[in-house]
Amino acid sequence: MGQKIAPIKPDQIPALQEVAIPDVVIEVFNALIAKNYRSGYSSFLQDDAVAELMKKGLNKKDIYANNWLDIEEIYRKNGWKVEYDRPAYCESYPASFNFSKKRD
Repeated sequence: MGQKIAPIKPDQIPALQEVAIPDVVIEVFNALIAKNYRSGYSSFLQDDAVAELMKKGLNKKDIYANNWLDIEEIYRKNGWKVEYDRPAYCESYPASFNFSKKRD
């Protein structure tokens, strides 16, 4: 009988996400965080991230279909407080990512 497959644990998700997300996505987010970093805080629009990813050769449909913008846990694991802000059903404003250094 073969080895049993165990259910995934919540703390394993970030590592699996890192493998599934192309390096270019992390490269673009790193650049946007650095470019927009002021006084311990970085904020930028989701549309800006998508535009930069498309400049790097990624297809917009693939970006969304593969959930390549779901980077929050990866950055949280690396010392960031990450907030993703998007409009609710009845609201209308652009979605954004907000990064700040995690407080101990």
